[in-house]
Amino acid sequence: MAFTVIKHPLILDKLTRMRKKDSNSKVFKENLDEIAQLMAYEIFQTIELKEFEIETPVAVTKGYKIAKDIVLFPILRAGLGMVDGIVKLVPNAKIGHIGLYRDETTFEPHEYFAKKPQNIEEATVLVLDPMLATGGSANMAIDKVKEWGAKNIKLVCLVAAPEGKENVEKHHPDIDIYVAALDEKLDSKGYIIPGLGDAGDRIFGTK
Repeated sequence: MAFTVIKHPLILDKLTRMRKKDSNSKVFKENLDEIAQLMAYEIFQTIELKEFEIETPVAVTKGYKIAKDIVLFPILRAGLGMVDGIVKLVPNAKIGHIGLYRDETTFEPHEYFAKKPQNIEEATVLVLDPMLATGGSANMAIDKVKEWGAKNIKLVCLVAAPEGKENVEKHHPDIDIYVAALDEKLDSKGYIIPGLGDAGDRIFGTK
């Protein structure tokens, strides 16, 4: 298991734009999309390839393709904001969905929807959520994809709190976690400080 903060000048620039409270939904979504794409580029550096023979206009040579399926599981609803950027790099990626909501009193997650593509047992699975706050939703989503048979699972988040990081590491020590920033802490309402605010509301303009 590894915890990786992907530090790149373009990511830091775009994340700053997202953090600003006066950034509107358009700015927020565009930068989230671009950061997800930049993160995916780093995450897939070690992905397994299959070699095969192709013909160019002048010769026969070796070609390569991704050896196993890639399956994205955005945690609804904010996780949807990370899908398009990754699909631009991996257009054949399959997409499942896990719908969770958080009890605002207990901070505990509750599942309301879950759907998976077929044959995820051998796939590379990315669980997507912009915010890793308490870790409850991430743990539940990872539990679900493990229940479905997934083995090669990566958790990809934009911003994490130390509490959420430690919670996922404790419950899923076999999972690699990738983030763009590890922030300071959670506040009394379970929000990440300094964070981004409510990512779902900022993506969809619901507040």
